[in-house]
Amino acid sequence: MTSTSPAPAPASSSALTIAYSPCPNDTFVFHAWAHGLVAGAVPPEVTFADIDITNGLAERGELDVLKISYAQLPWILDEYALLPCGGALGRGCGPLVLTGPNFSDGTEASVDPSALRGRTVAVPSERSTAYLLFRLWAAQAVPGGLGEIVVMPFHEIMPAVRDGKVDAGLVIHEARFTYQNYGLHCLADMGEAWETATGLPIPLGAIVAKRSLGTERLTALADAIRSSVRQAWADPALSRDYVMAHAQEMDPAVADQHIGLYVNEFTEDLGEAGYAAVRGLFTRAAAEGLTPAISDEALSFPG
Repeated sequence: MTSTSPAPAPASSSALTIAYSPCPNDTFVFHAWAHGLVAGAVPPEVTFADIDITNGLAERGELDVLKISYAQLPWILDEYALLPCGGALGRGCGPLVLTGPNFSDGTEASVDPSALRGRTVAVPSERSTAYLLFRLWAAQAVPGGLGEIVVMPFHEIMPAVRDGKVDAGLVIHEARFTYQNYGLHCLADMGEAWETATGLPIPLGAIVAKRSLGTERLTALADAIRSSVRQAWADPALSRDYVMAHAQEMDPAVADQHIGLYVNEFTEDLGEAGYAAVRGLFTRAAAEGLTPAISDEALSFPG
């Protein structure tokens, strides 16, 4: 999944360095900016990387702009600011907990979440928002606690559950649309659990930028990203080749579903509901001792 190939935009001494995933929502969002189609904005130098890699880049302070898991945010806010646009929040788009046909009697309806007690679960990252939502859910739904947590690339999780290498798997992205092809069952929807408990959208992926860029440049950066999002919506066909070139042989219809789910009004601007979702996530996570607390000031955009 990881690639370090730069986008075809020319490098410049004033270009920002950015890393985001090759997933359709990110390539759709950043296509216009990466290809020099945003007036007045220098195209960035792009690196493609899985979210677990970009989380590590943020922790080490590498690159100017990064797409990271919201779960990584508490550890990097001294150096990076949360941008109010470009990220992934939404409704009906949360991670799923999947089990195989041999988990119980093979039917979803018969499986109680408490059956996960002591079981082995594969997750895409221990510093992912998916895993944070999963831990918040499991604290209530799985009395007695889980068994071993196994970290593996997310595209390996469904085959591992299918083949019985793990008891369950936490999946993200387009797996929502394809898990039944592997003969798997959805034990629980982390997004549904979050929305039921809070009424808020689900915070998944954040765009952050170095505070050292300064207020003026951060404001211009946010403007460029918003413009890139709006251009993608105005002419989806323009980004099509870029999206599919990095979509890992994904079916075009699945890529469209992926974009439709993760690119929405919160991508253009977090707004009050978006910020409330982020604050809600970390209020609950801090109360469970899963993350440090975050102040409203630390979350506010300096631009």
